[in-house]
Amino acid sequence: MNAYPDFSSIASLLGDPTRATVLEVPSDGRALPASDLARHAGVTPQTISAHLGKLMDGGLLLQETHGRHRYYKLSGPDVGHAIEALSLLAPPVKVRSLRQSAELEKLRTARTCYDHLAGQFGVDLTQALLDNQWLIESEQGYQVTERGGAHLQEWGVDWRELQNRRRNFAKPCLDWSERRYHLAGALGAGIAERLFEMKWIQKKDGSRTVTITVRGKEKLKQYLGIEC
Repeated sequence: MNAYPDFSSIASLLGDPTRATVLEVPSDGRALPASDLARHAGVTPQTISAHLGKLMDGGLLLQETHGRHRYYKLSGPDVGHAIEALSLLAPPVKVRSLRQSAELEKLRTARTCYDHLAGQFGVDLTQALLDNQWLIESEQGYQVTERGGAHLQEWGVDWRELQNRRRNFAKPCLDWSERRYHLAGALGAGIAERLFEMKWIQKKDGSRTVTITVRGKEKLKQYLGIEC
């Protein structure tokens, strides 16, 4: 008897290029209509419908209904983390145009990984939080220091409330493009949410790419010494 989890069914779902694309597009936690997913995957609405059904049956996607409209999103952060982890094993994308090259470079620079920050910016931010002793490493991942807690409260991040959630609080997530760790978990999501709310960072509609605003560059340098 095999005591290991049977991930062959999940592997077969991910082995189809269309379904892999469908899962990658909303991996920042957004809920998207089938038409958007079909456009990104380069298939017809009829084709995407069959793929969405299989991904929902496999527990990887959830459907939300708002009036007559249906939207699809990842079933949870674990799916987003799995996609990020699989990206570490995947061969490099074959770049076929300058536009594609530019988009990949933007993703590597700063992006979202489900609901937290990734890419060079996400890794640099995590390292700065450690270097400035806002966080320390622990067996569970990361812990907030007294100094860090005060600064996070100043930012409007209620880290104590985040710590009481059922979700992992602060854990390392290996970044596929940097091969180093960025901050995930409830704290990673909470920090990302506040940076967006304060307009220190912003995201282009329909993309995981993140840009740091002029104000964000000033504040991140002021608080953490980050040169963006």
